[in-house]
Amino acid sequence: MIRTIGILSIQGDFAKHQVMLQGLGVETLQVKTIHHLKKCDGLVIPGGESTTLVHLLHKHDLWEPLKAFGQQNPVYGTCAGLITLATHVPNAPFTPMGLIDLSVQRNAYGRQIDSFIAPVQIRLDIASSFEGVFIRAPKITKIGNRVTPLGWYEDNIVLAESGHILVSTFHPELTDNDLIHRYFLKKIG
Repeated sequence: MIRTIGILSIQGDFAKHQVMLQGLGVETLQVKTIHHLKKCDGLVIPGGESTTLVHLLHKHDLWEPLKAFGQQNPVYGTCAGLITLATHVPNAPFTPMGLIDLSVQRNAYGRQIDSFIAPVQIRLDIASSFEGVFIRAPKITKIGNRVTPLGWYEDNIVLAESGHILVSTFHPELTDNDLIHRYFLKKIG
């Protein structure tokens, strides 16, 4: 049984993830310390600015504990969260955690003004269309052998998983569709 899903709450729109998960009847906890993280069965790392996110994780002494947590527990990273979890991010001023075997290009579609909403083709339990909200979105440029693509925008992989790690380049929390959050909960329950 799922006890608590943590939402990393040091940057980004963590509140929208929290509302989405609470709407699914899940107990949530805003994670700002190691003490909070230890109470969680799974974790959502929201979008934001990846360099700032990595800086804050180190500043709050959460980098290594979060990395260890992700080696054992389900983690879902959106946008900057995906970038943080990847193995390779060219030209980034930091080394990512390496919890999912992906190469990622930051801000691949342009600046903030170039953000957009577009249909994403999702293949989870069934094939469906999903409204993808792309805000300074990264692009997955290469996946490892153990990574399974789950969603596409045009020819680009935008949703993927490897074991208990789930990532998206877009922001499902900014829609009314809880499909992806429900899928993540299956990794925990």
